[in-house]
Amino acid sequence: MAHKDYVARGRSKKQAPPPSKPSLPWLRIVITLTLVAVFVYFLWSIKGTAPENTSDGEASAEQAQSEEDTLPDIPEEEWEFIKSLPEYTVEIEQKEQDQPTVRRLMQCGSFRKNRQAQELKANIAFQGLEAQVRSSKGSSGLWYRVILGPYDSKRIAEKDRHTLQRAKINGCKIWNWNL
Repeated sequence: MAHKDYVARGRSKKQAPPPSKPSLPWLRIVITLTLVAVFVYFLWSIKGTAPENTSDGEASAEQAQSEEDTLPDIPEEEWEFIKSLPEYTVEIEQKEQDQPTVRRLMQCGSFRKNRQAQELKANIAFQGLEAQVRSSKGSSGLWYRVILGPYDSKRIAEKDRHTLQRAKINGCKIWNWNL
């Protein structure tokens, strides 16, 4: 079996002819010089055709100056509200509204077993807050709720809830409840 040398096969024994010297592109040079000459001739031919209006330019400046001199004076503005405003009064009818005192409680958990509720109460106590465990009888049995409050304003309740969230005690909800 004959062994074929693929590497040697790729090389050709014939040498490529040496590159010929590029000749100058005479046609491009002639066209370029012709275009430049035509452009120069065009500029030279229009050189003296523009009208010179130096006297008109000076006259228009003098005319603009005379128009500025003839403008009317700025009129004086009178503001009536400056005189009438100090004398003006506004009467507002204010009705007394009875604001019901809404007290808020924060519930942080509800458990079936008292032991779980007491553990959450202890974790809340480590944060410096006092929680209560209240039992409530529902349709599904006895539940132990862990609540904080009552709070007079929602802002104070939110502050305590953020304190608990920083301690990774999540799920506390603020409700409008009265005990």
